[in-house]
Amino acid sequence: MMAHEANSPILSIENLHLAYTARQRIIHAIQDASLVVMGGEAVGLAGESGSGKSTLARAAMGLLPNPGAQIIGGKVVVDGKDVTSYSSRQWEGVRGNPIAIVFQDPLSFLNPVLSMGDQIAESVRRHDPNVDERARSIELLDLVKLPPLVMQRYAHELSGGMRQRVMLAIALGCRPKLLIADEPTTALDVTTQGEILGLLRELQSTLDMSLLLISHDLGILRWSCERVYIMYAGHTIESGRTNDVLARPAHPYTRGLVDASRMKRLDDGHFSTIGGDVPQLHQQFQCCPFHDRCSHSMDLCRQQLPSKPSDMGDIAVHQARCWLEESQMAKGG
Repeated sequence: MMAHEANSPILSIENLHLAYTARQRIIHAIQDASLVVMGGEAVGLAGESGSGKSTLARAAMGLLPNPGAQIIGGKVVVDGKDVTSYSSRQWEGVRGNPIAIVFQDPLSFLNPVLSMGDQIAESVRRHDPNVDERARSIELLDLVKLPPLVMQRYAHELSGGMRQRVMLAIALGCRPKLLIADEPTTALDVTTQGEILGLLRELQSTLDMSLLLISHDLGILRWSCERVYIMYAGHTIESGRTNDVLARPAHPYTRGLVDASRMKRLDDGHFSTIGGDVPQLHQQFQCCPFHDRCSHSMDLCRQQLPSKPSDMGDIAVHQARCWLEESQMAKGG
């Protein structure tokens, strides 16, 4: 798969800052996140739980609680339109087409009292009203490699993998230009994970559709995505070609994720982990958010945020927001 870099972005998130108000406390869930998905490419988004991955996906879909969530800074652009300040009614013209999402737990999103056929047909009726609903529904099931008899089934009668395929069929019924898959294989066994990931790759290629794949599993992203973004504490801290980022991670946090994913053993025989805890997000960071977990932390890291790379506009360039990386570049590598 080759990224269609000559195209305009399907999704562009620029310096987003998003906060929740909960129990009279402000949670800065996204503090400085940027991400671009071009036409026809597959992009990965990785990070620990609590890093802001799913919140970023929900912001791209306008699925934020109202009241309760507020975009404080930055912007979200979908298919060339600035949707940052869209109303609920305006968002209805964005969700499904040009952008659709599949969540990690289909059982929570499928209606238990409606058949799969009814739920797929609802998507077709809303986004493709001039076609035969039943024929299109069967076509969508065939796309996700399910037989027509699934039309009569209910969610509790299907396996986890079949439910996820139905969710994909519902999303594809909207004819999206971009599909966001938020941890789509988390609750599935290894064999079914591989089937779903293979299906996503096939659909992306067949339908010339963009894919934003969110996962904590770096192996999945290495296999599925051309580019990857790494998030930590509401910040995007590293990005670039997937093979470049995962083979030569520049940020100490990414390096820790890669070592942990490889089950690398330390000198004492224990598996490699990232020490410390994910920071609380009730305050905005004025310094590197990873400094208190980083073995390479310098005084500068504790004093101010790393500056953004000067080539932020080039999505193919391997970039990391890290004072250590900057100091090494200043010394000639």
